[in-house]
Amino acid sequence: MNCKQFNTIPLEEVLLSLGHLPTKQNEKEAWYLNPFATESQASFKINKSLNKWYLFSEGIGGNNTDFMKKYLNASVNEVLLWAEDQNLSSFQKQNIPDQKFENPTKNYEILDVNGIHHPALLEYLRERKVGNQTQFLHEIHYRMNDKNYFGIGFKNDSGGYEIRNKYSKICLGKKDISTIKNDSNSLRIFEGFFDFLSFKSVENFLEKEPADYLILNSVSMLHNIKSSLLNYENIELYFDNDEAGNRAVDIIRNENKNAEDCRVLYSDFKDLNDWMIHKNPSPERQVKQRRR
Repeated sequence: MNCKQFNTIPLEEVLLSLGHLPTKQNEKEAWYLNPFATESQASFKINKSLNKWYLFSEGIGGNNTDFMKKYLNASVNEVLLWAEDQNLSSFQKQNIPDQKFENPTKNYEILDVNGIHHPALLEYLRERKVGNQTQFLHEIHYRMNDKNYFGIGFKNDSGGYEIRNKYSKICLGKKDISTIKNDSNSLRIFEGFFDFLSFKSVENFLEKEPADYLILNSVSMLHNIKSSLLNYENIELYFDNDEAGNRAVDIIRNENKNAEDCRVLYSDFKDLNDWMIHKNPSPERQVKQRRR
C-alpha cells in the first residue's frame, strides 16, 4: 500500500478501526471528539466528499496519512506499515448510523490460563516445529460471543495475549509488543512469536548466546519500539521476506547503524518459521545444511 491508496480509504473507517465513533453526522460531514486529546465538545470534523479532516481546537487538518502520522507519532513508512496490517477496505465506504455512540465494550472473557496440556495444541506446536518451546507459552481458555474457545497464548507487555491455534489468529486485550530481557547488550527482533520460538529452537546450533528479545506481534507496532533500541550495541532483525518486512528492516537500519538484517538464514522462505517447517524436520540438520 502507498500513500495514494491509503488516502482513498474513507477516514471514517480508519477512525472506526481505532475505536473512534462520530457524535453526529450527515451526508456531507461527520463530527468526532478530538482523537488526539480529551475533550467534551466535538471539534474534529471530516469532510466526506474530500475525505479530509480538520481539528478546530488546534487549527490543523489534512488527509489520512497526515492523521495517522500525528496519531501514531510516526513516519510515513511506519504509517503505511500500520495500514497494511489493518483490515481496512480499499475503496468501499462504511456507513455509520447517525446517532451517538459509546466505545465498544470488551466482548470476551478469559476463563483459564495454564501451561500447554491440550493434545490438539501440543500437536499444533509440533506441526510448527516448536514443540520444545512451551516455556514461553500459555494455554488460554476464553469465552467470546457466548461460545467457549481455547488456544496457545503468548503474553505481551500490556497483559494481552496473542492467541493462536490451527483455526484462529486473534489478540485478547490490548495489542502490544512482547519483550524478554536477559540483561544483554544485544537485541533480536521478530515479527511474530512463532518466529521467536523457531529461533530459540536453533539458537544453540547457530552458536549464538542468549540475548534480549523483542517480538512485535504485528509489524504495525514498529512505531512503538524506537526508544527500546537505543541502549543496544547489536541489533539482529528477523523479519518476513515480503514488502512489509523489507520496509521494516529499512526503517530500523536507517535509524540504527548497528542493526543487521539476518534474513539470509531463511532467504528462500516466507519467514523463519516457514524455514523451520519446510527445510528439514531436524533443526540441527537445517543449520548444518545452511552453512554448506
